[in-house]
Amino acid sequence: MTTVGKILVLFIMAFSLILSAVSSVVFTTAKNWKTATEVEKKKVGDLTTKLRDAEAKTAAAEKDLETQKGNYDQQAKQLNDKIAAVEQQNQVAQQQITTAAGQVATAQQSAKTSLDEAEANRKETLQLREQKSAVEQQANEFKLHVAELNDKIREMERALESATKNNTDLRDRVAKFSTLLRSNGLSDDISQITAVDVPPPVVGEARRVAADNRKFEISIGSNDGLVVGHELYVMRTSPRPEYIGKAKVVNVEPNQAVLQVIGNTYQGKKIQEGDIVSSTIRPRL
Repeated sequence: MTTVGKILVLFIMAFSLILSAVSSVVFTTAKNWKTATEVEKKKVGDLTTKLRDAEAKTAAAEKDLETQKGNYDQQAKQLNDKIAAVEQQNQVAQQQITTAAGQVATAQQSAKTSLDEAEANRKETLQLREQKSAVEQQANEFKLHVAELNDKIREMERALESATKNNTDLRDRVAKFSTLLRSNGLSDDISQITAVDVPPPVVGEARRVAADNRKFEISIGSNDGLVVGHELYVMRTSPRPEYIGKAKVVNVEPNQAVLQVIGNTYQGKKIQEGDIVSSTIRPRL
């Protein structure tokens, strides 16, 4: 058998198999067609029932939807009314906020003004306190000055009282001297009386000494009988007795006098406060 013959044989066998398979399918299909139709009819019936149920449910759902829509519209109207009321309240609140903001701004400005005034008042208070402190200090100083003046017044009153008493004593002494002079046939005119070179017996103390150590003040004066021109000896008692020099009265007052050193002091010693001046204590050189 040739190759072509073999191929044809194979082709015929394959075709036979295909026809056999087709025949089997056709037979099987023809056998189950009635059963399949009944099953499909049953499915259609079931689907129809489900469709009717679905339509009923759809109608109920539509009715419920209408009801829900009505409720929604009513609720939406209520919500819109509430929204309008809320918006109106918001507008009122916004107006109130605006008013409050203006009031707050005014209050802030007032507060700032008050703070500025308070700061100014604080500074003014501090300034017044400083002025008060200065015034109190001046008052205290014035009181001290017044106290010092009162002390000086009292000292001056005592000095005046002493001077008045000394003046009275001097007048009495002058009157007695005048009487004595006239009783001895002498004039009591002081312009005609020359200074007595010999001083009365007096003892005094050096007080203030001039910077050049040539003049110094003593604690006795005209009340003690001193006149310009009297010469006194200057002595020192501490730390040991020693002679300092000699001085002459150049200015005299009732309770004090001013002396000028005559020549040079002994061994160039300086006059010191507390040195003794006397007309009776003579040096032993």
